Amino acid sequence: MDPLPVVLVGGLHAEARRTAVERLLRSVPGSVALHHDLAPAAEGTVRRTVRDAGGTLDTGHAPLVNDCACCALREDLVPELERLAAGRTCRLAVVELWDSVEPQAMAEVVTACGSANLALTGVITAVDPALLLPYLACGDDLTEAGLAAAASDQRTVADTWARQLEYAPVLAIAEGEEAADPADLALLAQLHPMARQVPVASGELAAAATAGFDVEAAAARQHPACALLPQDADADGVTTLVWHRTRPFHPGRLYTALEDLTCAAARSRGRFWLADRPDTLLSWDAAGGALCVENAGPWLASLPDAAWDMVPPMRRAAAALDWHPEHGDRAQHLVFTSPGLDRAGLTSLLESCLLTDAEYAGGPRAWKSLPPAFDELLDPVS
Repeated sequence: MDPLPVVLVGGLHAEARRTAVERLLRSVPGSVALHHDLAPAAEGTVRRTVRDAGGTLDTGHAPLVNDCACCALREDLVPELERLAAGRTCRLAVVELWDSVEPQAMAEVVTACGSANLALTGVITAVDPALLLPYLACGDDLTEAGLAAAASDQRTVADTWARQLEYAPVLAIAEGEEAADPADLALLAQLHPMARQVPVASGELAAAATAGFDVEAAAARQHPACALLPQDADADGVTTLVWHRTRPFHPGRLYTALEDLTCAAARSRGRFWLADRPDTLLSWDAAGGALCVENAGPWLASLPDAAWDMVPPMRRAAAALDWHPEHGDRAQHLVFTSPGLDRAGLTSLLESCLLTDAEYAGGPRAWKSLPPAFDELLDPVS
């Protein structure tokens, strides 16, 4: 028999998410929704609900795993989907993710199980355009908002929402009583220009849920080395600045400018390199006034030729597009998106953080002797 189609519907906009799930249940006869409520985690359990368009079919509980509600969800999700598939009465399994659960993790759980009975056919994030900017600007910890999936969860509302939004190839757009603000729609389009936007009330949602989904390609699109970042844009007061240079950053000047750069836009992300760390590809991920800088591995130019055969084709293709005769794939590629963005001021600040002509002329040996500034961020003492 054919595998059971599975679609993930997620997003912090709970009302929009629930509306999208209801629409799918009513549009696809024989569809069933599976939801794990992580709110009771403080009581040591996760509440599971299975329902169709007519109401609740089954309820149950899954115990926490290592004091982690999200881990319990991971453990319980696939067996429940397998049970639905075994019944052969369900035509579509709609997995409604709990508020702060990120779709990438759950998509990889479903596909990693290797079950011949399940096929992940779609990932959808539900969006209320009026809440897009408020959530993107919210720097509160998920714990403060009562949305943490584990005691150790250190994510914020803003960075969680940004990842939920940018991972999904389909955005289900909720429709309010009033028409959406053009600025909100422009922000949405610039944050994720490759996404297919589908009104929740339209008949397109069911088709989008079963169009197919490639989890490996989706992961590659999120990796800092080959992420499909937005392009330059300016519409309805919302601006996206794409800043691309090959000269390395001066570590001290960039570090001093981090706060101003982070607060310059509602959302910024990309990859960059420091003069004193020429072999390290660094990722830039900022939302809600908070910045995460991480070591994302080596630049391909720093690897021996023999190692290139082990690199995914998408990564090699991205490197080829950025290749510089002297620096290889090392590059500054940062993208800032925000209403009211000061394009000129931001560009000037970024340029001031690069090596000057005199510093650049000193060459790689001199660059490595520059005073380190990112050790605390990149090499924390355990």
